[in-house]
Amino acid sequence: MRYKKYIAPTVIAGLLILYYVGLFVGISKWLVVSRPVRALLWIVPLLLCGVVICVLVQRIREINSGEEDDLDQY
Repeated sequence: MRYKKYIAPTVIAGLLILYYVGLFVGISKWLVVSRPVRALLWIVPLLLCGVVICVLVQRIREINSGEEDDLDQY
């Protein structure tokens, strides 16, 4: 039952990653662009996916430390 707390952050992170990858695939299929632009279109979604994963890891650490609600900080 302890793992119930991880479901929502993991699902949201997965959906965001699928969105960014899907966005890249959609743009790269319909646009004919040069290689540097296509490389940029690869780099930006990959960086965003990395940020999403870092935030997910941070959120899991917060849940493990017992801090389930961030509103205490404000």
